[in-house]
Amino acid sequence: MTAAFTALALIAFAANSVLCRAALGGHLIDPAGFTLVRLATGAAVLLALHAGPRRGFRVRFDRVQPAMLFLYAATFSFAYLSLAAGTGALILFGCVQATMILGALRSGERFQMLEGIGLILALGGLCFLVAPGLTAPSPLGSALMAAAGVSWGIYSLRGRGTADALGDTTRNFLLATPLAVLLAGLAFRNVHFSLSGVALAVVSGAIASGLGYVVWFAVLRRLSGIRAAVVQLAVPVLAAGGGVAFLAERVSLRLVLSAVLILGGVGLAIARRSGWTRGAAGG
Repeated sequence: MTAAFTALALIAFAANSVLCRAALGGHLIDPAGFTLVRLATGAAVLLALHAGPRRGFRVRFDRVQPAMLFLYAATFSFAYLSLAAGTGALILFGCVQATMILGALRSGERFQMLEGIGLILALGGLCFLVAPGLTAPSPLGSALMAAAGVSWGIYSLRGRGTADALGDTTRNFLLATPLAVLLAGLAFRNVHFSLSGVALAVVSGAIASGLGYVVWFAVLRRLSGIRAAVVQLAVPVLAAGGGVAFLAERVSLRLVLSAVLILGGVGLAIARRSGWTRGAAGG
């Protein structure tokens, strides 16, 4: 079950990239508005789940996680003004991987030789993708997506110890939404939206983000920090495929080679680990 739920979470992450790029690349909504609708919708859906069989939840105050969720969502949206879905996902999860692996090392996890080689190979692919050249992505977009990756990495690391994935995710969305309101207010002069743009943001917030993140935090407890980091690098391939299938995006040679290097690094990093976690081999 751990592998199945992890796959669902990764599909949700890829869907966010495709939905965001469809909305912002097509100028159907502004990035601040997309961020606000996404977070507010996620909060509303998660609160509705609490109104079901659960009688309520205890709010454990945490300043860092909601701040990281907002920073991730905001920089993610602005980055997709200029990045293709697959390229953005490659940059995002390359930085996520580096952030989470460094955090895992700090917490005392053992780092095997193949994992080190895999990390170097994957980060080499990321550097190749963003290196200057005719097909290199936007420097500003790349920097914003890198910030989103670091934010998401910190958000995931802090969520690994949660005992209530639904409650903590609901809290994070609720506390991040006022920050998105403030951002939308600051960007008021650039606000624009269409029905289709709002619809894409609603789907991103309600399903790919709200429900997807609950699933992710539920499985995080059963993944090591290093494995949780490296499995997310499967997302760019899914996102690139979605970009080609639904957004008619082109696949450049640079993107293909970068994906090969990064996914090869992922394969090496997890090659020596026979189970998802030592304690969840049957999951």
